[in-house]
Amino acid sequence: MRGSNSVVAVDTIGNFTVRDSSAAKTLQSLYTGSHDQLLGDTGRETFEAVELLQAIQKTPYQPALGALYPRGRFGESLRQIAQLIKSDSGVEVAFADIGGWDHHVNEVGQLAARPTEFGSGLAAFNQDMGGRMEDVVVVTMSEFGRTAKENGNRGTDHGHANAMFVMGGAVKGGNVYGQWPGLAQEQLYQERDLALTTDFRDVLSEAVYLHLGNRSISQVFPNYSATARNFRGVLKT
Repeated sequence: MRGSNSVVAVDTIGNFTVRDSSAAKTLQSLYTGSHDQLLGDTGRETFEAVELLQAIQKTPYQPALGALYPRGRFGESLRQIAQLIKSDSGVEVAFADIGGWDHHVNEVGQLAARPTEFGSGLAAFNQDMGGRMEDVVVVTMSEFGRTAKENGNRGTDHGHANAMFVMGGAVKGGNVYGQWPGLAQEQLYQERDLALTTDFRDVLSEAVYLHLGNRSISQVFPNYSATARNFRGVLKT
């Protein structure tokens, strides 16, 4: 989150702090001295998290089993997630982002390196985690798909459905879950996009319910009615 000089920066573990030390002390005293219990507890937990992450950052980290993360933001994000998990800091959910998928023009040239970075990053994370992957579930998804057909600029425009990948110790891997709608003209959504057959919340709610043990799915995904019937059977019960 960015705004004033007194902000919490979250681009790296080391930068998860209030940049102005004097402002940090002032904010900490204000929060801890608050008569509002919710506000005081939230402030205390935030500054405890800052101290924890600063301590983790000071400990040199070497990926295990010869794992080599790709250069760039995505690889570094995965490396830091692995470091957080191995530090036993109590992290339950983490997020890593990889961009560069918006290919309206010259898709072949732009797309060349993305799958390699994506795949090698996940492979390095899996290798680095070793036996700890038994307790980890990784879900990949995109906020939008691409059209099934090339446009006039040798690219593809924004579309609807795309693929999700899941890996981890609890995952029943080596399978394709869901329905394949087909790419024939009459099978495409609005005659241009891969048809949507699975709500992404069905996949994520299965991980929340079975892996994290949170039965209150509606609190995680508001206005979504989740039951075990929605699950795709990706995870072992």
